[in-house]
Amino acid sequence: MARQLRAEQTRATIITAAADLFDRHGYESTSLSDIVAHAKVTKGALYFHFAAKEDLAHAILELQAKAAQQVVADAESRGCSSLEALMRATFGIARLAVEDPVPRAGLRLATTDIAVRPPLRHPFTEWLDFATRKFTGAVREADVHGDLDTGAVAHSLVCFFIGTRVAGRSLEPVGRLPRRVAEMWHLMIRGLVPVHRRPRYVTLATQLEREIRAA
Repeated sequence: MARQLRAEQTRATIITAAADLFDRHGYESTSLSDIVAHAKVTKGALYFHFAAKEDLAHAILELQAKAAQQVVADAESRGCSSLEALMRATFGIARLAVEDPVPRAGLRLATTDIAVRPPLRHPFTEWLDFATRKFTGAVREADVHGDLDTGAVAHSLVCFFIGTRVAGRSLEPVGRLPRRVAEMWHLMIRGLVPVHRRPRYVTLATQLEREIRAA
C-alpha cells in the first residue's frame, strides 16, 4: 500500500511539473529532460509512468476535462437559470486556470495540434455543446432574445473565452483572467439579453469575478 501511494504521489508530481512547463513554455519547447529536472525525479521514474511526452499531455487533458466537467456539474446543480449556469461555468473554468497549473496547461494544450484520444472528447467540443444547450434554455426562459441563433452565439462565446486566455497569456498575468471574463460577459449581455433582464446578469458577472478574487 505504501509503495502504491508513493507511486501515485510521484505520478502526480510529474504531471504537475509537466503542466507547469507546458503552460509556461509550450509543449514543443519542453523536453522530457526538462520535466525530470523540474519534478526532481529520475528518468526511470518518469518512464515508469509515461512512455512518451504525448502520454503526459494526454494525462493533463484528461484531468482538465474532469475538472471542467465537475465545474459544469456544480453550476447545473444549483437549479438556477440556463444563462446563470453558463456564466457560472465560464467563471469556474477561469478559476481553475488561475489556481491550478494542470487545468491551465490543459487549456494551452487544447490549442495545439495534439490529438485527443477517444473516448476523451476535445474540450472545446464539450464546451460548445454545453453552451449551445444553455443558450437554447435561455431562449425558452426569455433571458436572451428569442431570435437568437444559439449555435452561432455558443461558438462565439467559446472562441471569445479561449481567445481571452490565449491573448492574455502573452499580455498579462493569469490572475487577470476573471476580470477579462467579466468584461466578456458585460459585452455579451448587452447584445443578447433584453434590457429589463440585463441588471441581474451584469450584477452576477461582477459578483462571480469578486468571488474568485477574494478566494
